[in-house]
Amino acid sequence: MNLKNDLFIKACKCQPVERTPIWIMRQAGRYLPEYRKIRDRYDFLTLCKTPELAAEVTIQPVDILEVDAAIIFSDILVIPEAMGMKLELVESKGPKLYEPIRSESDINRLKKVDPYKDLKYVLDAISLTKKELNGRVPLIGFSGSPWTLMTYMVEGNGSKNFSEIKKFIYNNQNAAHELLNLISDAVADYLSAQIEAGANAIQIFDTWGGILSPDDFEEFSLQYISKVISNIKRKDEPVIVFAKGIHYKLNKLADCGTDVIGLDWTMNLGDVRKEVDNKVALQGNLDPAILYAPKEKIRDEAIKILKSYGYGSGHIFNLGHGILPDVSPENAKFLVNVVKEESKIYHQKNF
Repeated sequence: MNLKNDLFIKACKCQPVERTPIWIMRQAGRYLPEYRKIRDRYDFLTLCKTPELAAEVTIQPVDILEVDAAIIFSDILVIPEAMGMKLELVESKGPKLYEPIRSESDINRLKKVDPYKDLKYVLDAISLTKKELNGRVPLIGFSGSPWTLMTYMVEGNGSKNFSEIKKFIYNNQNAAHELLNLISDAVADYLSAQIEAGANAIQIFDTWGGILSPDDFEEFSLQYISKVISNIKRKDEPVIVFAKGIHYKLNKLADCGTDVIGLDWTMNLGDVRKEVDNKVALQGNLDPAILYAPKEKIRDEAIKILKSYGYGSGHIFNLGHGILPDVSPENAKFLVNVVKEESKIYHQKNF
């Protein structure tokens, strides 16, 4: 199917575009009244596991905000659940995985994931969403990185000091690598299946990469991200890696096989562009809290980011993390319009 709007895909590949594309992480979510209306009737996991509902909430921000890409509504923790862990997702409290992994024997009880069986509901949601989008915009599939998924599987939930996962990697190094290899295989198979189901691009979320020291990041996260990317079956579908808090390994990240690096809001986009020497496209990186500000402030900060990246393609505008749940949809829509209008000047040399 030909895409009516392929700006996002072209920018991922650093091809010329007439303006900078924009989408927003967590754009299908509780800041939208339309989403909350559906959530009043169904719990989060039911929404994820019912393709018709997942498709509906995936498409909402395309209709309401007119973003340049949709991202399938799901959760990164569907993989640990598919591996046999009991998952509970309470939106206000965060995720909980029961009987967390703490030893080699715990790893032995995990099962190999068949995405076509165990995660069929996600693949069905992608197929249905693609059909309903009818080529309006590309659809992004996603997964957590092996390190981030292992962190949840060992901690059992979110954490402030990540003591359990740190104990695990320092005291059970072999078991940690065994588990990371298992998860890497599951993630690569899952992302390959998403592409086969119709995803036009893939994003890998390494939310907890930044809790590691530079050396540990290479050992426990980066090498497994590279492994996943090298094992994804794809034609020319771009891969985005969003590793939060990774200031110190951007060059290594640019060489891991990804097409795009997603940046959090603590980095200067122009400086990163110079550092990675245009080897990959860049995605980001407005502080999500800016969307609380008056519209003039939102405009100024958005223009600052566009100016920081500068002329030419290879930039996808996004937030530096997910949109916050109490942000005004009107402010999000305003941001999208500002980027669409103000970015044109930076692409005139391409046409």
